[in-house]
Amino acid sequence: MKIVLLHNEYGAASGEERVVHGLRRLLEQRNHHVIPFIRSSAEIRGKRKGQVQAFFSGIYSWSSKRAIRSLLGRRRPDLVHVHNVFPLISPSVLGECRRCGVPVVMTVHNYRLVCPSGLLMTDGQICEKCAAGREYWCVLRNCQRSLFRSSGYALRNYVARKSRMFLDNVTMYAPVSNFQRQRLIAAGFPPGRIAVIPNMAQARTRQDGNPLGSYVGYVGRVSPEKGVPLLMAAARLHGDIPFKAAGRYDRMPDLPAEAPANFHFLGHLGAARLQRFYSHSRIVALCSLCHETFGLCVVEGALQGKPAVCPRTGGLPEVVDDGVTGLLFEPGSVADLAAKVRYLWDRPGQCRKMGEAARRKALREYSPQRYYERLMKLYATAMSLGPGGTPRC
Repeated sequence: MKIVLLHNEYGAASGEERVVHGLRRLLEQRNHHVIPFIRSSAEIRGKRKGQVQAFFSGIYSWSSKRAIRSLLGRRRPDLVHVHNVFPLISPSVLGECRRCGVPVVMTVHNYRLVCPSGLLMTDGQICEKCAAGREYWCVLRNCQRSLFRSSGYALRNYVARKSRMFLDNVTMYAPVSNFQRQRLIAAGFPPGRIAVIPNMAQARTRQDGNPLGSYVGYVGRVSPEKGVPLLMAAARLHGDIPFKAAGRYDRMPDLPAEAPANFHFLGHLGAARLQRFYSHSRIVALCSLCHETFGLCVVEGALQGKPAVCPRTGGLPEVVDDGVTGLLFEPGSVADLAAKVRYLWDRPGQCRKMGEAARRKALREYSPQRYYERLMKLYATAMSLGPGGTPRC
C-alpha cells in the first residue's frame, strides 16, 4: 500500500512525535511505501515573522494545498494518514485530498478538533466552553496567554468548523481512547466514522533484568497541564521516598529550585537512558491536571514491569486497571496521590505483581503487531468508503 504520512511536527520531543516516527517504521517494516509530507514548527520558532505566518497558515495555507495537490498527482497514493496539520500545513489540504479522490485517515492525538488549545483546559482547570461552536471563549479566557495567539487558535477552529474541513474531508477518525471518541461524538462527529486505535509501544529487553526499582518516576514534558507540582507536593509528604522526573522543563524553568530534597529533575533523556530510567523506577507516576488522552509513559513503564499511579481522568482508566495494573487517584488530590504511592511503595510484592500484570496487558493490547492489525482494519474501512466518508457506489 502507498501511504502519505502527513504531519506538522512540534519541533520538540513529545509522545506524539514518537508515535508518528514509530508508525512510519512499522509501515516500512511491513513493506508499505510511506511518502512523508512533513513540516516542523521549529521553522518558525523564535521568529516574529514566523508567528504571523503561523496565524494565517493555521487557518488556510495555499502553499500546502498546492504542495499536496502536486504530491497526490505525482505519487498516486492509496491513502493519506494525517496526524497534525497546525500551524503550517492547515486543514486546507484535506479538501484537496478529497478532490483528488484519496481517502483520509486522521489519528486524533488530542482534543484540537473540539478545543482550540487541544487540552480542554485553561488556567489550570478543565474547560469545555469552546464546545458546540463557541471558539470565542479561547479569546475571552485568553487560553494561550497571548491575545494574538488565542485569537489565531480560535479563528482557525472556527473557520475549519464552519467550512466543515474536517467533517466533510476526513474519511475515518482514529482517537486513541474511548474518552476522546465520546468527546468527538458530542461535538457532532459521526460515530460510524470513528474507530479507537490506542497508541503502541515497542517492547524492549528489560534493562538489567527486572529490579524492584528505587524511586518513583515521572516521564514527560514539565508543563502546567502535567501537574508536576502535585507530584512534588506528594514527595514532600514522603521524605523517605525518592522521586525523579525525566523530561524537558523549559516551560517551567523555576520549578527545580522549588523541589524538595527527595525530588530530582533529570531533564530530557535519550532512548537508551529513558529505558534505564523506567527499569530502575519502582512506580511510574502521572499527575496530569488535564484529561490525558492515553498516557504513553504508562505503557512504556508497564513494558518494563512497572505499575502506574495516575489520575482517574481522560483515557487513563482505559490503560490502567485500578488495583490490577496500577492505582488511580482522584484528580488534583495530593493526599490521594500520596496515599496511593505510599501503599505501593510499602508493598514490594504487590508492586511486582501489578507490574507483571501491566506488562502482560501492554504486550497484549499495545504491541506494534496489535496496533498494525487495528490500523489495517481501519485502512480497509477507509478504502471501502469514498473520500470524505461517502460510500462508493
